[in-house]
Amino acid sequence: MSDKLTILFLPESAHGPTNQCIGLGNLLVDRGHRVVFASESSWAGKLETLGFEERLVDLAEPAPDATEEDAGQFWTDFIAQTAPEFRKSTTEQLETFIRPTYQALIDGAMYCEPALRKIVGDVRPDVLVEDNVVLFPALMTSGAPFVRVVSCNPLEVPGDGVAPRFSGLPQDDAASWQPFRKMFEETHSALWEAFNAWVVEQGAEPLPHLEFMPRNNAANVYVYPEEADYVAERPLDESWHRIDSSVRLTDEDYQLPAEVTDRPEGAALIYVSLGSLGGADVELMQRLVDALAGTPHRCIVSKGPQADRITLAENMVGAATVPQTKVIPQVDLVITHGGNNTTTESLHFGKPMVLLPLFWDQYDNAQRMHELGFGIRLKTYEFTPEQLNGAIDTLLADTGLRTRLDEIGAAIRSRDGLTKGADIIERVGLEHRRRLSD
Repeated sequence: MSDKLTILFLPESAHGPTNQCIGLGNLLVDRGHRVVFASESSWAGKLETLGFEERLVDLAEPAPDATEEDAGQFWTDFIAQTAPEFRKSTTEQLETFIRPTYQALIDGAMYCEPALRKIVGDVRPDVLVEDNVVLFPALMTSGAPFVRVVSCNPLEVPGDGVAPRFSGLPQDDAASWQPFRKMFEETHSALWEAFNAWVVEQGAEPLPHLEFMPRNNAANVYVYPEEADYVAERPLDESWHRIDSSVRLTDEDYQLPAEVTDRPEGAALIYVSLGSLGGADVELMQRLVDALAGTPHRCIVSKGPQADRITLAENMVGAATVPQTKVIPQVDLVITHGGNNTTTESLHFGKPMVLLPLFWDQYDNAQRMHELGFGIRLKTYEFTPEQLNGAIDTLLADTGLRTRLDEIGAAIRSRDGLTKGADIIERVGLEHRRRLSD
């Protein structure tokens, strides 16, 4: 019996989940396995260069005049159109952003279900891996084992002892949780009921109440460092496996430009990124870089999909994208939207953070880093330059924090989450192959 597996990944189209799966898939390819990505069509040609097979799907009817899109363009456009919603509270966003986002995800899952069933039938995977927040039933009904990857804050898996997901509420203020939970149920019950009914119609098992992904899977993998996790407050069963970080090895090396290497004594090097989706808010990005223009520090800016519309100051270098996992180790501090990849990668390399959350689990990550003392959360659309630069100076001056983060980063790196995640997927596939041969 050959130990070469066929592994099918289906990440949500945005860069965060796709990069998460790329990191895991790269290790599995290196081990000799066949790795196939069933990705949204805008990723065409971008995954094959990394050694993966591509089986592309559309999440909506292509426009008659459609042209080649940037990877993840569907969500870049969606976020740009809904950016005004990010100025609202997390409670208000349940109605005006979270529910429409779930609806868009569900619409995409429903649209591509026939095409995805054909892909699964053609590829005949030994194990299927989905990193998303809504289920694609075709991955659950093939007869092969299903692995769920959670590359967002662990509050994605709810529990009585933890703050509700998307809320950004403090872990030590349980009294504030119930009104948010009530609002979530009011705004999402009908949507969940319709989606769950459709999932069952496709032949999959019913979903947990008000959850859009199954828990009863061959394995569940989530990405979050032990030092920041919520396991004591929300225990998980043995099907759940934490990988403390998952830093992909596919990013190209990054040589620091002279403009940021040559800096005044005492000046720090800062990495600035609001993610591929947050970067679509040009007004916010410009306000952020303008607030940093007068500091002695130097900045490397990941400008995002609207890079040509953002003007950097003399103390900055940047591009639409930079190899983040090669940049973060070289900086002193990270300014981030609180996306799960950037948050966990910053801890992986022991860097303090200033957090400016916009949507989804970014509020939860920002609050978690703030309450644990690993960073400072600011109001994204209300911070002043003085507040931003004051937070930077506070974090840089805290030598005790820097020492603690250095130790945490070393511990996280020693646990090698990327290898652990690949091991879990490989083990599930090999066990399935052996059961079939018995």
